[in-house]
Amino acid sequence: MALGRTWAVTLSGIGGQLVEVEADVGRGLPGVSIVGMGDGAVMQSRERMRAAVVNSGLSWPKGKVVLSLSPAALPKRGSGFDVALAVGALTASGELPAGGFEGTLLVGELALDGRIRPVRGVLPAVLAAREAGLRRAIVPACNLAEARLVGGIDTAGVECLAMLATWSRGAGDLVTVAPEPSAADADDGMDLAEVHGQDDCRRAVEVAAAGGHAMLLRGAPGTGKTMLARRLPGLLPDLGERDALEATAIHSVMGRLSDNDPLLRRPPFVAPHHTASAASLVGGGTNTATPGAVTLAHRGVLFLDECAEFSGRVLDSLRTPLEDGEVRIARRDGVSVFPARFQLVMAANDCPCGSPRPSDCSCTPDARRRYGRALTGPLRDRVDILARTMPVGSGLFAVGEEEDSAAVRDRVAAARRAAAERWAACPGAAGARTNAGVPGRVLRAGRGLDPRALRPLNRSLALGVLSPRGVDRCLRLAWTVADLDGAGVPGEAHVSEALVLRGED
Repeated sequence: MALGRTWAVTLSGIGGQLVEVEADVGRGLPGVSIVGMGDGAVMQSRERMRAAVVNSGLSWPKGKVVLSLSPAALPKRGSGFDVALAVGALTASGELPAGGFEGTLLVGELALDGRIRPVRGVLPAVLAAREAGLRRAIVPACNLAEARLVGGIDTAGVECLAMLATWSRGAGDLVTVAPEPSAADADDGMDLAEVHGQDDCRRAVEVAAAGGHAMLLRGAPGTGKTMLARRLPGLLPDLGERDALEATAIHSVMGRLSDNDPLLRRPPFVAPHHTASAASLVGGGTNTATPGAVTLAHRGVLFLDECAEFSGRVLDSLRTPLEDGEVRIARRDGVSVFPARFQLVMAANDCPCGSPRPSDCSCTPDARRRYGRALTGPLRDRVDILARTMPVGSGLFAVGEEEDSAAVRDRVAAARRAAAERWAACPGAAGARTNAGVPGRVLRAGRGLDPRALRPLNRSLALGVLSPRGVDRCLRLAWTVADLDGAGVPGEAHVSEALVLRGED
């Protein structure tokens, strides 16, 4: 009886968990048995392994091969186990030396001719291996640039099973040089200077970018709602190292990374169609939960164009992610938790016919009521900014030069730095990075606010215009407006502008 052992990783949510692959080659009728709750892709690796080993010039074990994936009760999914399973069987039979694979993570899918294909989720797999104390990770050569994003662990690429066998015998090398990333140009051609005649909405977009506030744009078709929303990501600063790795890990699991430059440096922008289901928006699946659009937009912008056309149930599913910054989905195989700290931007017409002038509207009052019914009161209360685009008219050709995105981005970056420094020194808001993430109790504690500055909020509360949640959101907006103006503390003018931005009289 001979035993072999290698290491692999199974993905759970957007994280990875280390899996020990044990191989036993003993007497009995030739065959391969895989135990340990593997899915269909894992079970089908039996045929891929045998063909890949033989076509690579290696000898497949002649006896009965038992491959065990531990922990046995943990579901294993995907074809990334192929290399670890094949090497485990080959080391158990003595075809390959076992010493070369100690403390080494093996990831990759085998082709029938022995080539090692790229797989999803390499970044979280290497992160899990580093946290578990492994010293090396061998991944498909195409995934090497992605694996190199993780520090503190040796990484190498392999193109085929024959190359891996030659390296393990000390007669060859693995791929150690990843192709140089060709970073994409941060300028996507969408400049705020292209938006004319919408000064109030331009200001609202700037405030939303500076504070990370949720926003709803309403107005007639063709007045610039989508233009403004698509230019908001260009006002945001680059992602920090931690946020970039979080976003990259999510896109790695979903197979959406670029081959040229896998690291996401810019905030992601996700815009699902209005026919999207709740499962595609927040995540779902049959037996195992998979991330949705809100997770893909983590640390970025989720844009819902024509939001009034979405199902009310689908839009209401955003309420919990907006408050908690994560999604919890229960399925047969367990509960998956996905991060979902995104900035929500929505756009909608005023009525189904979308007439640019109210006098030309052909919709009945009942049709207008039904059109806006998807935006329920609880969801509206979680939207910080309500802005309305107005028809520009004949003044479109008479307007002067508009401020471009670069100038606005500088003010946004300065405002975000001021907010981060302020809340980092506040014990109750140490984890907040923008004003939109500050807890309400911290905002209501005062933080040096002049009581006179709160008079507009007190009047709105007395009239029943604002809810307690609305007061907190107005205070967040007031702090953002003050940061953009360079003021240390919001004044009455900043609070009044916050009420206007929120759409309150």
